[in-house]
Amino acid sequence: MDSGIKETKNHKKQAHKMSTRELCFMAMFTALIAICAQINIPLPGGVPFTLQIWAVSLAGLVLGPKNGALTVLVYVLLGAVGAPVFARFTGGIGTIMRPTGGFILTFPIVALIVGLGERKGGLLWVVLSLVIASIVNFGVGLFWFNWVTELGLLTSFGYAVAPFLIVEVVRIPVLPFAGRSIKASMRKARMMV
Repeated sequence: MDSGIKETKNHKKQAHKMSTRELCFMAMFTALIAICAQINIPLPGGVPFTLQIWAVSLAGLVLGPKNGALTVLVYVLLGAVGAPVFARFTGGIGTIMRPTGGFILTFPIVALIVGLGERKGGLLWVVLSLVIASIVNFGVGLFWFNWVTELGLLTSFGYAVAPFLIVEVVRIPVLPFAGRSIKASMRKARMMV
């Protein structure tokens, strides 16, 4: 009986360590997304090219659907309350209400979709999830941009989506391998089970 109690205590300790480890990874990815947001190239129309979506997708790939989505949600909430984590060190609800806010609002959904694709297993599922996540991100972002700017839908598409389609052709094939490489390195360093 005494060994059963000891075993339960050890299991609880191990579960707590894993939880702490997960929180640390989530914090690191939140910081990574904030850093990647600052790597940006302004484009005509006001939608900058940033590496945010790359980091958001990696959060889903590496942390899984639940932890990835929670991580990105924390990032969005930090920005919403005024932390300067969005592109060009901006933050606050006003930033989300700008033309690019629709993209930001879909970030947790993107991480969730990509994480689900990774969990399903296989390269095809990951690529498919990246494509679906991109469609969601571009779709909501486009309609938000159109609503805020009151430009026509075609003009909005030209500013908010078209310049990024070529990037998607690179991002979607690269990310599955980047995610798996990061996970393999983390396992090798015994940072992950």
